[in-house]
Amino acid sequence: MLNKKRYRRANPGSARAGALHVLYAVEVEGAYANLVLDQLLREVPFAKSDRSFLTELVYGTLRWRGTIDWILNQVVRSGLDRLTPWIRNILRLGVYQLLFMNKIPPSAVCNEGTNLAKRYGHQGVARLVNGVLRSVARRGQDWEYPDPQEKPVEHIAARYSHPEWMVERWLKRYGQAETIALCLANNQPAANSIRTNTLRLSVEELIQRLQTEGVEVEASRLVPEGLRLKGLSAYTSLAAFGQGLFQVQDESSMLAGYGLGPLPGTRVIDTCAAPGGKTTHLAQLMQNRGEILAFDLHDHKIGLVQENCRRLGVNIVRTSVMDARELPGRWSGWADFVLVDAPCSGLGVLRRRPDARWHKNPGQIRELVSLQSQILTAASQCLRPGGTLLYSTCTLEPEENEGVVRHFLAAGSDNLSSLDKPGKYYLEDLSQFLPFIPWREEDRNQIKKGYLTLLPHIHGTDGFFLARLRRGK
Repeated sequence: MLNKKRYRRANPGSARAGALHVLYAVEVEGAYANLVLDQLLREVPFAKSDRSFLTELVYGTLRWRGTIDWILNQVVRSGLDRLTPWIRNILRLGVYQLLFMNKIPPSAVCNEGTNLAKRYGHQGVARLVNGVLRSVARRGQDWEYPDPQEKPVEHIAARYSHPEWMVERWLKRYGQAETIALCLANNQPAANSIRTNTLRLSVEELIQRLQTEGVEVEASRLVPEGLRLKGLSAYTSLAAFGQGLFQVQDESSMLAGYGLGPLPGTRVIDTCAAPGGKTTHLAQLMQNRGEILAFDLHDHKIGLVQENCRRLGVNIVRTSVMDARELPGRWSGWADFVLVDAPCSGLGVLRRRPDARWHKNPGQIRELVSLQSQILTAASQCLRPGGTLLYSTCTLEPEENEGVVRHFLAAGSDNLSSLDKPGKYYLEDLSQFLPFIPWREEDRNQIKKGYLTLLPHIHGTDGFFLARLRRGK
């Protein structure tokens, strides 16, 4: 988190100093950028223009850090890694402003960077920062990246700012052109998507309400209650949010509710429920009739589910702290529907979490696959014969998606050995459940097989995977 004393000594009210402290916390302390930035904006009285500038500096520098570091390593003779984290991030901020924010005069960028270097280093390193930034300013966009034919992984990683191990995976799966398109999509801010709370009003009524609050609204192409808000980030300040008229949720995440398709009056278990976006959507689809058990591993996260239920007027959800791997317990064969939105590597939401790409590694995927399989196997035992389970993630990686499902199906009735009447699971055609008709043949073929992968550069949503499984009678 933000070290407030350290920040105040630096330069209270300076957007660049604030951005520097966020980047330092992310790199050195392993902090989440959004949490540190939110804390800073709450506790320091920045002017409105400085708040926007600071936010752009933080997220822009993190998105393009790979490209920025590659450029700096062409200029800094001793190498970027030999500099202190403070100076390294001062240079990153400077290069981002020079190459990605055209309205800022280069002289101002160099001067402000030099001043920060004096404060967080010494006179000698300040001269280095000044020289490096002026060198980058002179060259502008004139950089010779690795050859895309001879070194495609290095080229895409450097030019489009992603770790090489991610690029290598995607190249094998998607090819060069599509991998570049995916990386570019990840480097753009995500759309602000919301879900109309149809328990309280219609989509048309919410559109009118938001327009009276000065919000530009666009209908979703994928889900009937979905809307996109243009030019707005502080959605919680809207009166309509406080009154529970909508929930912030990506369109891909809304499709999980449709993919499961719980009916009014039925029993549902949401195994990994926090913060409650999918849980409350399930209640909405059930017309707030029936019963939902919402589990999560962490008590403070259960509080988020409860708060969202209160705000949205949902009263059919019972929450409990629970490790989903310990299911079924007393809920063996209890549920008509089960949602397993499994913990995952999150490689489908990099545009929302630009710092995440620099914290991930391939080993984490292997560990997560084991966790996902344990949760899916345990949760499946909560389902009655003939019931439905939806497995979903916000990652693109096949080991965590199709691989987990295939492994589960291959285990067959062994997964259900504790039930009196074990029945095998099978993938069920999603065509009749999803509220949109896919425009790609590849997607239509997937849906008929019972699963779907959404991609940021194709569908305009977060990267997301869902698979509908039916338990035999």
